[in-house]
Amino acid sequence: MPSPKRTAKSPRRKADAEAKFSSARLHDHHELVIISGMSGAGKASALNTFEDLGYYCVDNLPVGLIEKFAELVLDSLEIQRAALVVDIREGARLDKLPQILTSLRHLLKTTFIFLEADEEALLRRYSETRRPHPLGRNVSVRASLTSERRRLAPVKALADLVVDTTKFNVHELRAMLTERFQHGNRDKNLLISCVSFGYREGVPEDADLVFDVRFLPNPHFIPKFRPFTGRHPAVAKYIRSFPQTREFIRKISELLVYLIPHYIEEGKSYLTIAFGCTGGKHRSVMIAEDVQKRLAKAGYNVKVLHRDSPVG
Repeated sequence: MPSPKRTAKSPRRKADAEAKFSSARLHDHHELVIISGMSGAGKASALNTFEDLGYYCVDNLPVGLIEKFAELVLDSLEIQRAALVVDIREGARLDKLPQILTSLRHLLKTTFIFLEADEEALLRRYSETRRPHPLGRNVSVRASLTSERRRLAPVKALADLVVDTTKFNVHELRAMLTERFQHGNRDKNLLISCVSFGYREGVPEDADLVFDVRFLPNPHFIPKFRPFTGRHPAVAKYIRSFPQTREFIRKISELLVYLIPHYIEEGKSYLTIAFGCTGGKHRSVMIAEDVQKRLAKAGYNVKVLHRDSPVG
């Protein structure tokens, strides 16, 4: 008896079936996060954060295995979310990453994060850890970083999220990633810094918003206040005693609460708000402290920094 003939799928039917399969996969709950960036920018800390969030994590996975890894995640009942690091250690194989990302985004939800920091911050971190740069010991760390930044430029252009960790410590990076990937509450994903400074030392280069508070009465000219900063209760009470101070804090806080959701909508991950007075010791310090408290009360992740003020 002749065996039944097998009906081969036409290329078009096969492509339609694969497209339908990919569409169905995109609607499940599997997720892949790929982390890359400059050496010393915090990739290990970021991966540790994702591990603590319940992601299955792999460090330094070869680029050629990323698609296979994604398929294993999709087929797994135990692993819903995974994260991996791929960086300069991959060498020339990084050139394949754009094509791989395109394929991955047809398979499952994929987020590509790139971590960076300015050169001085990276040099300081290497000095503190005394670890060699992945590009080798035969050249200086500075030269290695320059080469790495150039070679990673095309990779950075692929990122869904670029995070500059220059001003971050480990805990702040962790907080930002946790807010974004655990709760999914986009309204609280922004890390805000309220910075006080003195105009004598120049405006902070990383400031997004700058407010001049030199119009307020200056405690510097009152001898009993001169030794203290704007954090001292008596100094703060003096500055706050003027109606223009209270009105300024109220109006600026209302303005910021209005603006912040719009910055978040545009994809901003961190915002630096600077308040400046003449020396950066009294008025700007007190204002930064008060505004920080109001924004924190509104539910935002806010830290306060006093660039030119002594402690106290």
